[in-house]
Amino acid sequence: GIEDFAKVEMRVGQIKTAERIMGADKLLKLTVDIGTEIRQICAGIAQYYEPEKLVGRKVAVVVNLAPRKLRGVESNGMIIAAAVGPEGRPVLAGFPDEDVEVGARLK
Repeated sequence: GIEDFAKVEMRVGQIKTAERIMGADKLLKLTVDIGTEIRQICAGIAQYYEPEKLVGRKVAVVVNLAPRKLRGVESNGMIIAAAVGPEGRPVLAGFPDEDVEVGARLK
């Protein structure tokens, strides 16, 4: 129900850095500005996005998840993406309009 959806806190984040994780074909380590702090987030998008092309991009981020370690790297949030095509290629949910403030809450 809507009550369950309301528990998910999503914010606009801006990717500050992006790099590959040694030994992980699918994961990128991102630092993301969510308005009140900079978070480190691991995202399974390395097969589809070049790290250097992500820097500066505004994305939707789930911010109220418990930290989780992926391949030994702590992740403090989740980047939202659509799964496209039969292989489920991730396409990042984003905000190309510069008027959207970093940290703005999604509802």
